[in-house]
Amino acid sequence: MALTLVESAKIAMGRDEVLKATIMELYASNSDIVQYLPFENISGNALTFNREQILPSVGFRGVNDSYTESTGKTNKITESLTIAGGDLDVDVFLVKTSGADQRSVQEGMKIKSLSLSMAKTIIKGDVSSDSKSFDGLQVRSTGDQLIAAGSTSGGDALSLQKLDELIDSTEDPTHLIMNKAMRRRLTQAARNASVGGYITYSQDEFGRRLTMYNELPILIADKDNTKADILPFTEACPGGGATGTSIYCVSFTDDGVIGLQNGDMDVRDMGEIDTKPVFRTRIEWYMTLAVLRERAFSRLWGIKDATVTA
Repeated sequence: MALTLVESAKIAMGRDEVLKATIMELYASNSDIVQYLPFENISGNALTFNREQILPSVGFRGVNDSYTESTGKTNKITESLTIAGGDLDVDVFLVKTSGADQRSVQEGMKIKSLSLSMAKTIIKGDVSSDSKSFDGLQVRSTGDQLIAAGSTSGGDALSLQKLDELIDSTEDPTHLIMNKAMRRRLTQAARNASVGGYITYSQDEFGRRLTMYNELPILIADKDNTKADILPFTEACPGGGATGTSIYCVSFTDDGVIGLQNGDMDVRDMGEIDTKPVFRTRIEWYMTLAVLRERAFSRLWGIKDATVTA
């Protein structure tokens, strides 16, 4: 069974595991996407699986007739693990003059950076531009799972009809992913009687308010570790121009969109290293993204920053 990082952290045991659990919770708390993406442990450095492509045909037969033999078709997919992580160095001087909390502060900042970087990769990762990374959802969006908001040059306003189409195109949908501006547009539409939109609110694992549309939690893809927008209004639009953004509907389930890992995140306190006077903490995570079902996510693209329509 695939577990989120928060759930995995809850079952940590022992002194070394406490540090790991703390790191994992901090990692998850800095990104909605990282928080809710389930992770499954695998052995080796890759997972090969068959993804359903075409179902076998079925039908009726008459008495003493035979069925026409038919088999389904599958695609063999291989998802290889990548090595993500980094070293967190804090000068011995800072620890001895300002206290051990200085190390925790610096480690927290590094963990936040890693988390935000991973969130962007899950959406925008592209092996063709970074061979050490993995393909994100944007690159994987093809065929019927790529839905145009319209054909107007410069993008089209989001319509609730298109948003519902996005949800319907995803098998077993669990979450929506968008930027903050689009979430504001949706809540604004919900207050407009002529537009509508079923908006409710809940709480996440950390007690923060979670906005929901048609009972699907809205996860925010905000800024990456360089403070650049993950889902800006600078994406290419179906009708031309580069003033659009995207909304994703995902199935974060055991057989949908998941993260793969070989063991939990590895967190090691290296102590003071020989080459320079710093205390080092090393984080390494052997992980990647996997889409186990063809319709486990969909992307609505070419959305401009405008008032939502019905």
